[in-house]
Amino acid sequence: MTAEAITEADIHLIQRIIPHRYPFLMIDRVVGIVRDKGCVGIKNVTFNEPHFTGHFPAKPIMPGVLVVEAMAQAAAVLVGISMDVVGRDLLTYFLSIDACRFRRMVVPGDVLELHMTVKRGGGRIWKFDGRAMVGDQLACEAEIAAMMDLRD
Repeated sequence: MTAEAITEADIHLIQRIIPHRYPFLMIDRVVGIVRDKGCVGIKNVTFNEPHFTGHFPAKPIMPGVLVVEAMAQAAAVLVGISMDVVGRDLLTYFLSIDACRFRRMVVPGDVLELHMTVKRGGGRIWKFDGRAMVGDQLACEAEIAAMMDLRD
C-alpha cells in the first residue's frame, strides 16, 4: 500500500506508526489524510479513561495537556504516512508548543476532532497548526513543532 493510497488510519495502522499504547494512546482514528498537508484525528472521549478518576471525580474534564498530546499523536501519524515509514521504528519528540489556548472543556462523551495542518515538513523537524474541535466548537488551538527520529 502506498502512502498516497491511505485516506484513513485505523487503530491497527496507527499502532504501526507511533509507539503509544494504552493508557497513553490518545487517538482512535485518523481520517482525511493528505500526505505532507494535513489530517483529522478522532479521539472518542470515554468516562473509563484513567485520568478521569482524579481529574476531577465530581466533574470529569480531559486534561488540556492530553488534548495537546492527542493533537501531536495525530500529527505523528500524518508524518509517518508522509515519510512512508509505516512499520518502522519512528519516535516523535515535542520541540515546542506555542500559542496554545484552551477554549472549551473536553468531557466524557465528546468526540474530539484533531485538525492538524503542516506548516513545515519533509525533514526531521516538522511544524503544525492544530485545532481540537468538539462539533463546531473550538476546544484547543496550538502551534506544535516536533522532531522525527527514525531509529532503524
